[in-house]
Amino acid sequence: MILLVPRQTASNGWQIATPVMAVLATMVTGGLLFAIMGYDPVAAIRTIFWDPLFGPAASYSRPQLLIKAAPLILIASGLAIGFRAGIWNIGAEGQYIIGALTGAAVALALYPLEAWWLFPLMVLAGLAGGWAWGMIPAMLRNWFGASEILVSLMLVYVAQRVAAWMAFGPMRNPEGMGFPGSRNLQQYPSAANPELIAGTGAHWGVVAAALAVLATWVLMSRHIRGFHIRAAGTAPRAARFAGVSPTTLVAFCLGLSGALAGAAGLFEVAGPAGQVTDKLGTGYGFTAIIVAFLGRLHPVGILLAGLLLALTYIGGELAQLTMSLPAATVQVFQGMLLFFLLGFDVLTRFRIRRRLRA
Repeated sequence: MILLVPRQTASNGWQIATPVMAVLATMVTGGLLFAIMGYDPVAAIRTIFWDPLFGPAASYSRPQLLIKAAPLILIASGLAIGFRAGIWNIGAEGQYIIGALTGAAVALALYPLEAWWLFPLMVLAGLAGGWAWGMIPAMLRNWFGASEILVSLMLVYVAQRVAAWMAFGPMRNPEGMGFPGSRNLQQYPSAANPELIAGTGAHWGVVAAALAVLATWVLMSRHIRGFHIRAAGTAPRAARFAGVSPTTLVAFCLGLSGALAGAAGLFEVAGPAGQVTDKLGTGYGFTAIIVAFLGRLHPVGILLAGLLLALTYIGGELAQLTMSLPAATVQVFQGMLLFFLLGFDVLTRFRIRRRLRA
């Protein structure tokens, strides 16, 4: 008989090993799935995880790695802070959408103004939009005890409807022949988020993601607020006795994670996406949850996990083109990755013991 014996403290070794084991298990299980579907499993895994970096199309796909990873890292950095405190923001996708809308609204309202301060103003508007959307579940939890999980998740669908309304209504391009979608911000120099270094894919969103990783590390390891967050996550009652205000912490964590998600949305709509459409949501807000947990809620881990998940996006698209794999390949891989991560995570908190029968 197999028994799970609780550990007195979480195993640091297993905390490092379990993400690696989850990735390997995902590759093996994914290969079996491809074999069942009639595809060459070795070729499929190679196409997803190897070819984007070292294959024939690497010159195109390598720059895409930073483009895909930047919003994931930026959003996950904010989510991890709340998760460390036991505050569960599941609606970063909605905050991402609202941040993109508010940032793009500034550019479209001032079109065709050319000014150096326009893009910084758009960034502030994206931060404010995501922050405001994140504060809705914060206020409802603080004032009425509502679950931030349900409220933030339901607000995602509200944000999607708002984006569709904007694309078909107030933000629709007056020169777009009646088609839904705003003006292309990439063709508006003061509002564009261009590639900073040619051939790298690095834009201002990549810079913001790097700064977010650094700021998160400083906050969690060098600031009193980080101590409050860690204390609230590990011992909530003790944190309250120590003077930590739960309502302040809820507002801080949900507001901060919402602001970073909103900034990610702005960098995306002003850069790779280019315009507001009815399909503005990309799923980055949900994938960032996997990034946060795969990175063990640590800034460096989030950086590495963001690059890995970005690789699955690019590899999945490449596999669709070269092997005709289904479009849901990426979602299946990401779902299996989270499943195995949660399963192996048991080993960090429990020891496996075998009890002999009498």
